[in-house]
Amino acid sequence: MKPLPHEYEVKLTGTPSGYATVSASGMPDLMSAPPADFGGPGDAWSPEHFLMAAVETCLLFSLRAIARASKLEFSSLEVTGVGTVDRQAGVTRFTEIVLRPKLVIPAETDKERALRILDKAERSCLVSASISTPIRMEAEIAFG
Repeated sequence: MKPLPHEYEVKLTGTPSGYATVSASGMPDLMSAPPADFGGPGDAWSPEHFLMAAVETCLLFSLRAIARASKLEFSSLEVTGVGTVDRQAGVTRFTEIVLRPKLVIPAETDKERALRILDKAERSCLVSASISTPIRMEAEIAFG
């Protein structure tokens, strides 16, 4: 890992209506638009979907690092996440995020230890730590 601080530059290009393009050096462009719930077309990544994807991918990447350091083997992680947007204190915001990770581990692995490492990964995720929205995890550990 490079020494901190790290900086991430992202560029957004948009017009008064329609889709926006999100770009970053060396990466494919992403089309973005409001979700259908906010009058958008519902066929492009929205800021709301980007936030959920950031929380979920950060969980995986944090788990990879912590599992490696803890010598925990796992074969896969699948995360379904649901973010609830509501009005709270006069502001429309994410009021809760529920993550439902399914971690698949070898049969001889201690299930409780795997769950503790998964919990630590969620607490260590820099994206989750950067937002004020409560995050609840409903984890499933499976052998395979």
